[in-house]
Amino acid sequence: MPDHESRVTFQHGQEFLAAISERWNYQILREVFFGVGRFGELKRALGISANILTARLNSLTELGVLTKRAYRSDKPWYEYELTDSARELVVPAIAAITRWAETHATDTDITRHPLMHTTCGNPTNPYLACSSCHQPVEASTLRPTAAGEGGAGRRRGTAPATPGDHGSESG
Repeated sequence: MPDHESRVTFQHGQEFLAAISERWNYQILREVFFGVGRFGELKRALGISANILTARLNSLTELGVLTKRAYRSDKPWYEYELTDSARELVVPAIAAITRWAETHATDTDITRHPLMHTTCGNPTNPYLACSSCHQPVEASTLRPTAAGEGGAGRRRGTAPATPGDHGSESG
């Protein structure tokens, strides 16, 4: 099996985003993350046809997002896992999307997916935090900046941009 983790490029990121945008791929990745990794289990959990599931699993494996290993020696039956590099992106994304969906669901019959932090062994509700002040980061407290702007990366003698400042040189 090729080592996809050593050839990650910018295009790889674009391929990954395109791949998870396909109809079934995000759902497959979510199920694999939550421990449903065998072909038959995925087929039942998702209600997907075998030929489409096979194509999607092959695509995700070729992209280097999933690895597969045979779990029976007498039949070509496989189980799938996220690669280490995929876990870096997929796990936070799936956790965030799952938490958002569970929080905003109008269906009272939604299945909850509790998470455990394996480092401390406690249940967790992960969140994005600022690497400087360690406060939670929310959409209302985050904005893009120009290179070199803001915090420790700000150039000497420059003021932080104000909302609505689009970097115009005219005065």
